[in-house]
Amino acid sequence: MFIKICGITDTEDALVAAGLGANAVGMIFAASPRRVTSGVASEIVRRLPPEVAAIGVFLDESPHRVLEIANTVGLSAVQIHGSGGPDEARWLGERIPVLIRAFSVADPALKRASDYGATRLLVDSATPGSGKSFDWTILDGAPFGRDFILAGGLTPDNVRDAIRTARPWGVDVASGVESAPGRKDATKMRRFISAARQQGGELQGGLDTLKFGPMAIEVETGSETPKPFNWEEDHIWP
Repeated sequence: MFIKICGITDTEDALVAAGLGANAVGMIFAASPRRVTSGVASEIVRRLPPEVAAIGVFLDESPHRVLEIANTVGLSAVQIHGSGGPDEARWLGERIPVLIRAFSVADPALKRASDYGATRLLVDSATPGSGKSFDWTILDGAPFGRDFILAGGLTPDNVRDAIRTARPWGVDVASGVESAPGRKDATKMRRFISAARQQGGELQGGLDTLKFGPMAIEVETGSETPKPFNWEEDHIWP
């Protein structure tokens, strides 16, 4: 079970999440009480263990700006929300090794999710970012199959039921493991990760793995192939 702790705003919380067994931390580059600057995000990425993915979260941001931030910070993946269509998503997907496209469960576009060319999908509640859950049975038999990340109102107390019902590839939590907006609670994170791991281990069959890694993006014409990120040569320090 892939576990992402989102809304990370400082290195301390990122390292605690990593130490407790999270597969990824999410950093928000959009209007939010959990928003981070590129400088803060760069420091978090620099301190993270290499096996923990650093995912940048964007809302209605221009694709070129997403690429610029991903390259500057050294993100492992980007997660895009908002009204952008399949063409924008596919443009990014051709230039970024791991692209997560987020949808509200109420978004009609979810039925056409395969058109977006994303590496993984994320399904959130009807009001994304609200911290409210939804009826997970809606996802039973969904056309995009099991390879999606479930978000929206997950907590240490309900994540087992959510996994049992929706059978996602991964889970994403932010406010459900916080003591205050942008401040994570270590006990809640430990309980959430433990519960998700236990329930994920009970799923029938195996889920595909996904390799993350820091990246640098060349956006000039003729040099759009991602290459491994070199901290000594490529990192832009704040």
